Amino acid sequence: MERESMDYDVVIVGAGPSGLTTAIRLKQLAAEQDQDLSVCILEKGSEVGAHILSGAVLEPHTLDELIPDWKERGAPLNTPAKDDYFLFLTRETSYRLPTPPQMHNHGNYVISLGNLCRWLATQAEELGVEIYPGFAAAEVIYDDDGAVAGVITGDMGVGRDGQPTEQFAPGMELHARYTVFAEGCRGSLTKTLFERFKLREGVDPQTYGIGIKELWEIDPAQSQPGKIIHTTGWPLDPRTYGGSFLYHMENNQVAVGFVIGLDYENPHLSPFDEFQRFKTHPDIRPTFEGGRRIAYGARALSEGGFQSIPKLTFPGGLLIGDTAGFLNVPKIKGTHMAMKSGMVAAEAVFAAATAGRSADEISEYSERLKKSWLWDELYAARNIRPSFRWGLWGGLLYSAVDTYVFRGHAPWTLHHHEDHSALKPARDCPKIEYPKPDGKVSFDKLSSVFISNTNHEENQPCHLTLKDAGVPVRINLALYDAPEQRYCPAGVYEIVCDGANHEPRLQINAQNCVHCKTCDIKDPTQNINWTVPEGGGGPNYPNM
Repeated sequence: MERESMDYDVVIVGAGPSGLTTAIRLKQLAAEQDQDLSVCILEKGSEVGAHILSGAVLEPHTLDELIPDWKERGAPLNTPAKDDYFLFLTRETSYRLPTPPQMHNHGNYVISLGNLCRWLATQAEELGVEIYPGFAAAEVIYDDDGAVAGVITGDMGVGRDGQPTEQFAPGMELHARYTVFAEGCRGSLTKTLFERFKLREGVDPQTYGIGIKELWEIDPAQSQPGKIIHTTGWPLDPRTYGGSFLYHMENNQVAVGFVIGLDYENPHLSPFDEFQRFKTHPDIRPTFEGGRRIAYGARALSEGGFQSIPKLTFPGGLLIGDTAGFLNVPKIKGTHMAMKSGMVAAEAVFAAATAGRSADEISEYSERLKKSWLWDELYAARNIRPSFRWGLWGGLLYSAVDTYVFRGHAPWTLHHHEDHSALKPARDCPKIEYPKPDGKVSFDKLSSVFISNTNHEENQPCHLTLKDAGVPVRINLALYDAPEQRYCPAGVYEIVCDGANHEPRLQINAQNCVHCKTCDIKDPTQNINWTVPEGGGGPNYPNM
């Protein structure tokens, strides 16, 4: 196919905090050394921030490094963190526990990560970075030597039957000396790089969580800007890793969310319904009574930490941010790490580019990271998440010993298994009866997806593909009671019965997809493959 092409020194896939930081730092270095360096960012969301979802509490020290005068420039860090609460919930009451040192938030800020990314985008554009929202990177370009040489954006105007429509426009080739992949968790192109360059050899499997979040406007009497609450315990059983957050923001808003490890065992579990049930707890519900839910979304996050970091470089490119798995699970924070990886990547790429190099492997990036505080922080946190294989109490006990006795330097490293292998047969697990949503503090999936502002062009090929169309009924329904109906937080997957014999089949409502990638991760036979839809499709998150 004949495609237009554009050439850049650096192409960055993804306008999240890591990708934007990389672009800004590259342009800063170019200005400091009077070099001309062309930098482009592709973003599949309709605008920068449209697909960004995080808690979020920000440690600002990487931002301090990147843009020291961020306050004067109007960065949207408006709510300093104040009181930290760590609660253990039972069905009827709560108990305040000592806040782990990693979760102390003095000096941090409660923010909207989407709004921070929007602001970072303006800083990048002022420096000359070209940002193209609404264009999804759909394919990697390789040169004759097999090195990454850029990406191709997805074709627009392809019909559901795979044929061009009247609106057809072919994707564009973006050629680069170096390509930086900042796709976030479980990136669709990054998965292909893992396979092609064997980047995951010799490291643990990545393990993931699903984070589900709502933004509320609450009764001013309940608003306490800067208050931070984390909980563990109810409604989850002791074998399931997870917990909640409530972050009080400015303008009488509260960000509330629930994270569940995707290594859960019971196929009857529904992360969405656990979250809705959590909000009905007698010590949680009063925050939301009389309030108004204004946004909803979900996103997978990489929880594997140090032992799951893949090889980060390959000829022509490198991995940064949550694409690489830079998240500190005990802190429940990754933005400061994502941004730091972006700064380190920019410095390594800039040195290579200004030395006249192109499409080779920038191994200096990994070496620089290993000398940074990011590597030390991940190493010290490495055993906390896998310790919860022993259940809630075993995990809490081990975490206390690891934190207070070994201070993160125990002479061993615990390991992870693949999340999709953790599901047990449905017959071996208790069914979970979830209460009907009350429409006041708890809600159903479809009304939730509605306020995520999710939209896809309906006449396009389904971006959720099955390797074997028979597996959902033959294996998933038969053995696991079709868990995709529950682990998806957007009602994308549905077992329906057709015909005179009422034969079951899997219906995929791709229009509902909020791009969380949970299906790609948790499907027990890895039969579902998440690929990018047309650029601009998916959720449009405000202030998330």
